[in-house]
Amino acid sequence: MPAVVDLAAMRDAMKRLGGDPKKINPLCPVDLVIDHSVQVDAAGTADAAQFNEQLEFTRNRERFQFLKWGSKAFDNFKIVPPGSGIVHQVNLEYLARVVFNRNGLLYPDSVVGTDSHTTMINGLGVAGWGVGGIEAEAVMLGQTISMVLPQVVGFKLTGDLTQGTTATDLVLTCVEMLRKRGVVGKFVEFYGPGVKNLSLADRATIANMAPEYGATMGYFPVDERTIEYLNLTGRDKG
Repeated sequence: MPAVVDLAAMRDAMKRLGGDPKKINPLCPVDLVIDHSVQVDAAGTADAAQFNEQLEFTRNRERFQFLKWGSKAFDNFKIVPPGSGIVHQVNLEYLARVVFNRNGLLYPDSVVGTDSHTTMINGLGVAGWGVGGIEAEAVMLGQTISMVLPQVVGFKLTGDLTQGTTATDLVLTCVEMLRKRGVVGKFVEFYGPGVKNLSLADRATIANMAPEYGATMGYFPVDERTIEYLNLTGRDKG
């Protein structure tokens, strides 16, 4: 929200200086997923979700109108409206491209998000992690994020989950092992024959817990599971 306000202020300043305000745009693709006010006015009824959502639109009308203006005014800027799901789920199911195709130039997808659990997207083979709002806004305006080249820790997966064992059991085991190993500030890359036996949802669960085991991100490779998932979500033509 503050980033959109800043962009609007820059356009206003550009106009006062006699320049073209339309030149002020994010320099890289930006997706804003509108989260929700933590407020429940109705519960336990069939229409509770719809009722609360309508109240949210009423209470935040001015805010949402401003953001809708921003989605039309700026290039490289998309807004996902309220009621679509949590930001990481939306990114995983709709926004992430894995590979960008811009006028025939192919390059890998990456993301910085303003939330520590941005790392969920690593389950899809997209490199990404959470940063602060100021860092994210700097990226929007074409600044780079610099970091010390991280150590990469390999985590070999073998076999398959036995009957009655869930992804939660697996991820808690991984968290325990990685905390003992010490991976703060490092990249963890999951590999091995067991990777192909994990669904995309299971991979995302493990990747989402990167903040819990202290790594910058827990990455899974792009493989047939990734392609299958992109097909199922209609992004195979991306």
